[in-house]
Amino acid sequence: MSTVVKNQLRVCLLSVKYNIMKEMVNKVTFLTNILFMMLNNAAFIIQWSILFSLREDIGGYSMREVMLLWGLTASSFGLSRILFARVFTLHELIVSGKLDAYLVQPKNVLLSVMTSVTVTSAIGDFLYGIVLLCVFSFSIGRLFLFLLFTVTGALIITAFGLLVGSMSFWFVRTEMFGVHMFNCMISFATYPDGIFRGKARFLLYYIIPVGMAVYHPVHIMVAFDAGTFLWVLGYTFCIWAVAVFVFYRGLRRYSSSNLMEARI
Repeated sequence: MSTVVKNQLRVCLLSVKYNIMKEMVNKVTFLTNILFMMLNNAAFIIQWSILFSLREDIGGYSMREVMLLWGLTASSFGLSRILFARVFTLHELIVSGKLDAYLVQPKNVLLSVMTSVTVTSAIGDFLYGIVLLCVFSFSIGRLFLFLLFTVTGALIITAFGLLVGSMSFWFVRTEMFGVHMFNCMISFATYPDGIFRGKARFLLYYIIPVGMAVYHPVHIMVAFDAGTFLWVLGYTFCIWAVAVFVFYRGLRRYSSSNLMEARI
C-alpha cells in the first residue's frame, strides 16, 4: 500500500515538474511573470505603511503582524496554485465532460486532475511570502512554523476549492459562485481578523476557512498555543477528508462527453 502511495505521489510531482519546465521554455517570460507578481504584491506595503503612520494598530495588528499575515497568505495561495491549480477550474472539466481524459489514466483520478496545471506566476507569490517573513519578523522557529502553515494553508485552500468545484457534479452553473468564494478568501485573508465582528467573523472562521488557513496560524506564530496548533492540523485533515469524499461521491454522477481527447 505504501509503495502505491509513493508511486502516485512521485508521478504527481513529476507532473508538476513537467508543467513548470514547459513554462521555462521561454525563460524571459517565466522570470518576468514571477518578478511582476512579487512587485504587484509589494505595492501593498506602501498602503499599509501609510495606514500605520496614522494609527499604531489596526484590528489589534501591528505592521509586523500584518506583513506576517500578508506573507502567509501569499505563500499559501502561491503553493496551492503551483501544485493544485486545476482545482480552481474543476467546474470547467465537469460541465464540459473533459474529465474523460483523466479517468483512463493509470493513476489516482483526483491527484491526476489537481496536478495537471501549474500557475507559474504563483511562484512569485510563494517567494514573496518568504521574503516578507525574512524582512519583517525572521527567526528560526518562526520560519519553521511559517513553512508548516504555508503547507496547511495551501491544503485548506485547495480542499475548499475542491469542495466548491465538486458542486458542479450536482449543479450546472456554479462557476461564478466558485470564483466569488475564492475571491472572498483572497480579499479577507489580507486584512486583520480583529476588524471583523459578529456574522462576518463567524463566516470567516466557520464557512469560508480563512481563519484556519491564515488567521490562527498567524496568531500561533506571534504567540504559540499548542491547543490552537493541534486544532489547525486536525482541521486540515478533516476538510481534506470531506473534500475527497465529496469529489468521489460526485464522480459517480459524472456523465462523459465522448470527447476524443488524450493527455500526454
